[in-house]
Amino acid sequence: MIAQARIAAFPMSPVLRHRSAEPAEDIDIPRIERAVREILFAIGEDPDRDGLVDTPNRVAKSYRELFRGLREDASHHLHRTFKQEHGQVIIVRDIEFFSLCEHHLLPFMGKAHVAYLPTGGRVVGLSKLARTVDVFARRPQVQERLTDQIADSLVEHLNPEGVAVVVEAQHLCMKMRGVNKTCSTMQTFALRGAFLMDSARGSEVVSLMCNSRR
Repeated sequence: MIAQARIAAFPMSPVLRHRSAEPAEDIDIPRIERAVREILFAIGEDPDRDGLVDTPNRVAKSYRELFRGLREDASHHLHRTFKQEHGQVIIVRDIEFFSLCEHHLLPFMGKAHVAYLPTGGRVVGLSKLARTVDVFARRPQVQERLTDQIADSLVEHLNPEGVAVVVEAQHLCMKMRGVNKTCSTMQTFALRGAFLMDSARGSEVVSLMCNSRR
């Protein structure tokens, strides 16, 4: 029997050590502001006109939030397990996330589906899986690495029998520039442990994660 749960969205929360659950203040706000002013000059705009005068500061503050995962660690969330005997697969689907492609610093966004097979009678809270996704999404990323980092962090901190992660996302770097393909979606997979070693078992859990009615 498969235990499933669905998350529509979680607050965007959170490789360096974790300091605080709140946005870190150790980014260089003035330096980002100066860089944004230079970009505005370079594209032929006037950063001192009314509509743009506060833009450098707004961009700097948004970067503090968008890249907060650089200053956080998944262990802060995943070490908080609790005792619950459950020997079947646990699936959390539709974890909404937002990230930025490291090639163009344009957004990509979508949903992550996470499954793990607990061992030792220890499970992790539902929200901790969603927050773990955000730790890795909130940094310059590529989708393939994001998928692997989520899976590897679950293996490291939960020591489960198996882990499966599926990430489905749309990339604005492909939609609004370059080939301008507005309907394309990218899907990536990461299997670990029992789901990797046993192909039938891995295929079953991926099918449940991706193809069940929502």
